[in-house]
Amino acid sequence: MTEPLRLLYRELGYQFTEESILQQALTHRSAANLNNERLEFLGDAILGFVVADELYRAFPDANEGQLSRLRARLVKKETLAAVARNLSLGNYLNLGAGELRTGGHARDSILSDSLEALFGAVYLDSDFRSVRKVVLNLYQKWIADLTPETQGKDPKTRLQEYLQARKHPLPIYNIVEVSGEQHNQHFDVECRVDELDLLGRGSGGSRRMAEQVAAANLLQQLLG
Repeated sequence: MTEPLRLLYRELGYQFTEESILQQALTHRSAANLNNERLEFLGDAILGFVVADELYRAFPDANEGQLSRLRARLVKKETLAAVARNLSLGNYLNLGAGELRTGGHARDSILSDSLEALFGAVYLDSDFRSVRKVVLNLYQKWIADLTPETQGKDPKTRLQEYLQARKHPLPIYNIVEVSGEQHNQHFDVECRVDELDLLGRGSGGSRRMAEQVAAANLLQQLLG
């Protein structure tokens, strides 16, 4: 086992028995015929069920509509990409030359698809109990931040409402860095509340997305 995979296993909380299936999960269609598309199909279904089951148990008073919106929030491309970035999954991907040139390792669509493929690979390498544990381990901070009442509000809105309710000044967002080509830019953003001496950081494929991630980071600090 190589050192990079050792780090990935530690973050996953799971070690593969068959590393070949892991390598397939990390291989984009631009790199090889044996790629992660079929595993992505399987992982998408697994993720949807695990999230639905966890939400059903976590929110016994939520109605069907609320549960559906919570699930949609957790399994959407942007959330999957954020989870993948938290795992540094882009560092392990096998991409074709074209995708490497255009920064495919940081693109939301590739990251989200690869994370689903990874879930499919864990399931095939072990069993449902193991993959459920992996999914919930990676998603724990996103699930912990949910309530049926706030499910329709994005992090920037929730942060603003939290601060206004306590008569604190509104946050200030600053772009720290913009990288990448014009058609595939990557934004790093800071969200500050100087009165509280708090700073949140976020990154994403657009300024708006990076600001949302930064706001969520700062909100997590406020809520402990």
